[in-house]
Amino acid sequence: QLQLVESGGGLVQPGGSLRLSCAASGFTLDYYAIGWFRQAPGKEREGVSCISRSGISTNYADSVKGRFTISRDNAKNTVYLQMNSLKPEDTAVYYCNTMSGFFSWGQGTQVTVSS
Repeated sequence: QLQLVESGGGLVQPGGSLRLSCAASGFTLDYYAIGWFRQAPGKEREGVSCISRSGISTNYADSVKGRFTISRDNAKNTVYLQMNSLKPEDTAVYYCNTMSGFFSWGQGTQVTVSS
């Protein structure tokens, strides 16, 4: 079964950090450019960041630029999202997928930023 599994979320105070992981199962991840997305309650899913197949090119939404870093380890078949200086408005369920949403959406990982 081809799937992406997100993990690493949790409850963190404002200003804290988390590292999310996106692991591929059943296929080789390095064939795809991968993006991180998030969906907050009552809002549409939005793109947060994306990374090219090689990892050389990355892009970020303005809201996370300078705070989040996307990376990948193709040997481990995993894409990461390092999130620093977290804000309450970063609270959401975070998902990974190709930019076109090629794979079925997983369950995501909940990130809650609250004091």
